[in-house]
Amino acid sequence: MAKKTENKGIDPIAERERALNEQIATLQAQIKQLDSQLQNSPGKPKLRSTAIPHGATISRKIEPEPPPQKTAPGPVFEEIKPPPPRTELEAPEMFNELGVRKYDLPALWARLRSLFTSPPSGNPRLVNYLAAGGVQGLRPLRYETRVARNRFIALVILLFIILLGVISLFVKYR
Repeated sequence: MAKKTENKGIDPIAERERALNEQIATLQAQIKQLDSQLQNSPGKPKLRSTAIPHGATISRKIEPEPPPQKTAPGPVFEEIKPPPPRTELEAPEMFNELGVRKYDLPALWARLRSLFTSPPSGNPRLVNYLAAGGVQGLRPLRYETRVARNRFIALVILLFIILLGVISLFVKYR
């Protein structure tokens, strides 16, 4: 009973709907057959659904539990990586007699300075284009830094005014 369209022949949606309806009908017939087999089987425990207290009872076949799988406990090995070789920067005089690294102020200063410096760019030509405003549609980097600097200054002034107001209220009502 598939519908025919004007020029195309059989409608694929209607054909699929018919096939699905046939599958639903066969599955419902199988469900009824299995249900009747469950109702007619004697000697098995009957269980009642707790969701529908006065519903029909269904029988259930009790299956034995599978035996637990035996696993042999064995040692667990972890890979231990050797320490990396020391470079020329890590001379033996940089460690004390217990092998602990001595306090190295120049190295600390270099680490702190590297935290605040930006890494070198991968494409310096692109950085030059962005800084000079050579790419159409993008603002020059100088303009963006000026806007950010002005926002920061305005925020500091606003916070300073708020702080003066809080201090003046504190002094007035003290």
